[in-house]
Amino acid sequence: MRRQAALLAVLGLTLASCVGVYGPKGNDIGGIIPWSPEAEQSALDIAQSNCSRFNKYAHITSIHRVYGDYISYACWWKPPHQTRRYIR
Repeated sequence: MRRQAALLAVLGLTLASCVGVYGPKGNDIGGIIPWSPEAEQSALDIAQSNCSRFNKYAHITSIHRVYGDYISYACWWKPPHQTRRYIR
């Protein structure tokens, strides 16, 4: 019984560390993801999984790199334009 409780506690901490305690919230126009370094790495994938339910494209609008703050995104009908230019 103790082993099972310890396993559940570790699993809960692992899942919570990716997108925060409350997890991502969103609808058809956009949403928020609790900020953490791990969540920032997968923010676009998390946002796109929400927006794709409405046949839209995810666009990250702001990232506040502070624990307790959020990564916000919008769901657009058209794919966002590529704004970053990579110099080789």
